Amino acid sequence: MGTIHLKNIKIYAFHGCLVEEGQIGSDYLVNLTVKADLTKASKTDELADTVDYVMLQNIVREEMSIRAKLLEHVAKRIIDSVLLKLEMVNTVKVTVAKQNPPIGGDVSEVSVTMKKKR
Repeated sequence: MGTIHLKNIKIYAFHGCLVEEGQIGSDYLVNLTVKADLTKASKTDELADTVDYVMLQNIVREEMSIRAKLLEHVAKRIIDSVLLKLEMVNTVKVTVAKQNPPIGGDVSEVSVTMKKKR
């Protein structure tokens, strides 16, 4: 078993319950961790034998581009898409963080972390 991390994927998106959030948008950071058996890839040195990092990032970007009210909903979609598209992956953990959220205080970010095993 091995672990692959994509750290601080920066995305501008339009999530939130407020109408203004859907119009103005906000900065987000997404951290994605997947677990898979990386034994074969460590021996063959072939991309086909591992989890493609580019595909992981594309899944995150695709799901983040679809507006949602809740970060929980976006996180679940990312997890479900990774498990659907990448059979090698056994476990997915994702953190979606909204920077400078409009919650009436000096808060640098609010985040949601979710995890799912196959």
